[in-house]
Amino acid sequence: MLTHFQYKPLYENADIPGWHFSFYYLKQRYNGIYHQNGAIEWSETKPNEEDLKKVETQIHELMLYHVYDK
Repeated sequence: MLTHFQYKPLYENADIPGWHFSFYYLKQRYNGIYHQNGAIEWSETKPNEEDLKKVETQIHELMLYHVYDK
């Protein structure tokens, strides 16, 4: 489960879609960029391969809820 999920616009004062995100998963902090097309660009590290799909699914759900379902 992701905790402390946060996001903010990638481009300040512009209507260009894209968001920085960060969260904790298994006591480790992760961050990256969520693009308009749903692509996730990891900044430094990403979850291990066995958890990656589960984590990305949770990120998509959170972004849909917070950004698109307003």
